[in-house]
Amino acid sequence: MTATLTERYIAATVRSLPPGLQTEVRDELDASIADAVAARTDQGEAHEAAERSVLTELGDPGSLAAGYADRPLHLIGPKYYLMWWRLLKLLLAIVPACAAVGVAIAGMVANDPVGTIIGEVVVVIIGTIVHVGFWTTVVFAVLERTGADMGIRWSVDSLPEPQESGASRGDLIASLIMLGAFAAALLWDHFIGLVLIGDGRVDVGVGLGSQTTVLSVLDPQLWPWWTGAALVIIGVEAAIAVAVFVRRGWTPVLAVVNTVTAIVFAAGALYLVVADRLLNPAFVDATLGRDDVPGEVGRILAIILAVVIVGVATWDIIDGWLKVRRARAARISRIAR
Repeated sequence: MTATLTERYIAATVRSLPPGLQTEVRDELDASIADAVAARTDQGEAHEAAERSVLTELGDPGSLAAGYADRPLHLIGPKYYLMWWRLLKLLLAIVPACAAVGVAIAGMVANDPVGTIIGEVVVVIIGTIVHVGFWTTVVFAVLERTGADMGIRWSVDSLPEPQESGASRGDLIASLIMLGAFAAALLWDHFIGLVLIGDGRVDVGVGLGSQTTVLSVLDPQLWPWWTGAALVIIGVEAAIAVAVFVRRGWTPVLAVVNTVTAIVFAAGALYLVVADRLLNPAFVDATLGRDDVPGEVGRILAIILAVVIVGVATWDIIDGWLKVRRARAARISRIAR
């Protein structure tokens, strides 16, 4: 005997329900559908058309069953969505970059070809993004399905502090002090020396003993042109800091100047690292012991320096443009008020 549409609908609804709930839902649906069909036929509608209309209005049996079982049909609902989204953005901003840097350093230390290193970095970035997105989502989906309570409640105490635009007097003073210290260190290193070597020990300071030799960290041959160029870049950075304070915030023009300055600094520093002209050879020999490990420790140090230089320049560029966006948002907010 062929099952009716109602019987097929009820069977499709209850089959995914817990056994203890199936009989109750079956009886309830059977009665409600029959009443709805009877109401339509009493108004003169044909039984078959009335039955089809009633079942169509009830909708997908799976959705109806989810309602009876109090089972969500979304992967992550509003209870955990914002928490999931904030954590995912944070992880995607940190984990792939760290993984890429680690793989790049490992490839350079292993002296792999540049093409191989780039390929490995691209693969690890894509793989890391996929894994971070997948496993973070899986964890929150499990929390959603199990109804777990993480005990996290929103309160006014969790409101974020206003983000700094970099235009305050304190920002200006801090920037100028840092840049001045950097310029002083460059000049001190060339004219006096930063490293004290004596009695088999290497120290950083200014005290001298009878057996102490003072060495500069940077190659003395960088004076005057390369050191002068570094001082000019420091001066440009100081001028940018003053301009930000005077204009009460970052502007696209200042961000462009900052970007160009960072790229010029990174390009020059990387050239000196690759050409083995950045560090004082006497300092390298005294601290790294190239006689014991010919060139290998120096090569690893050069790789680390290159990564640090690129990282600092990249962060400086990104930070400048982020502050441009914050300053623009602050101006729009003031206009709106």
